[in-house]
Amino acid sequence: MVTAVRQDKAKPQIRRVVVSGYYGFRNSGDEAVLKSILFALAEEGAEQGVQIVPVVLSVDPAWTTKMYGVESVHRMKLGEIVRAIRGSDGLISGGGSLLQDATGAATIPYYTGVIKLAQLLGKPTFIYAQGIGPVNRRWMDRLIRGVMRKSAYVSVRDAESAELLGRMGVPRDRIDVVPDPVMGLPLAREAASGGGAADAEPAAAAGKSPLPVVGVSLRHWRKDGADLARAAAALGALARSRAVRLRFLPFHTPSDAEASQWVIGQLGDLGESVAEIAQPGDDPQAMLLEVSRCDALFGMRLHALIYAANQSVPLIGLSYDPKIDQFLNRLGLKPIGTTESLDPDAFAAAVGRLLDESAEWRTAHGGVIARLKQEARKPAKQIVAKIR
Repeated sequence: MVTAVRQDKAKPQIRRVVVSGYYGFRNSGDEAVLKSILFALAEEGAEQGVQIVPVVLSVDPAWTTKMYGVESVHRMKLGEIVRAIRGSDGLISGGGSLLQDATGAATIPYYTGVIKLAQLLGKPTFIYAQGIGPVNRRWMDRLIRGVMRKSAYVSVRDAESAELLGRMGVPRDRIDVVPDPVMGLPLAREAASGGGAADAEPAAAAGKSPLPVVGVSLRHWRKDGADLARAAAALGALARSRAVRLRFLPFHTPSDAEASQWVIGQLGDLGESVAEIAQPGDDPQAMLLEVSRCDALFGMRLHALIYAANQSVPLIGLSYDPKIDQFLNRLGLKPIGTTESLDPDAFAAAVGRLLDESAEWRTAHGGVIARLKQEARKPAKQIVAKIR
């Protein structure tokens, strides 16, 4: 009898957790957020003796299940959502920029609606490293305020998001400011072995090009394409000032690949430089490996910049949204330009310095990067502790 009791105590507790976010759309940044959350929950669960069983709300449940090996239900089928939440021990909302109305008026009502549904069903809700805003429709403040006040744990990915929630009426002392979850995402080899950045160096070196590799992550933003034209002029200036390999990294397919192809067509004579588009596939860790093999990265996509910081790749950002400025600010950096203004000569000189002074860049920013990677695990630690 005593032996049976000991065996039972050794078994981990099982907790089912529904995860809500912008998942299944095959956007590398958002998929990286999901993979980072799943990885952190599994690691923290193992440390605390809890087996977390995620159920992901996805626009493509079959693909999500195949990609991550987790249960998944359709994010737009209410009956499936209700059954998943009712059978769970809680709901995680995040990460990413879920609570903003720049992409449309339906976004905030959808995500707050899912959180509210879980609360009505008596389940604890957890906000995982979200970026809040912009919120231009003031009537949406009450939707956000209502679910945040009733959540068991609230974390946001930058101080500006915390301040915005505070202005909406969410008590500031209930909000943790943490890094984006992707700062804690390991390379695939690290995920299997538990290794660190030092272990990643041979893998990165294995893919090095004879020419310095400059990763490029662009997206459509301005309807007239003037921002991409400016980026093309800047990249052309860089390529003609020194021999480089411009490796375009499409984070959201097919739109980013189309934007990259258009920019390549505008570069003109590159001299000894070359331009190409990477095809890493859907796995976020495959894109993380691509970024790790770059000598520098020029990013418009937020998660391209986060991937670079994760792998200590010197980076330079182009701002199209406050979230870009906010992330760069955490690293002590400023964008090289915006979608409205980008000086080609200043850009070429700045990237040149990153390539020539990469060791100095890593020394200057290594401390804050290490801290952000460690702090990225805090939400998972807190959630597992509260749900066990």
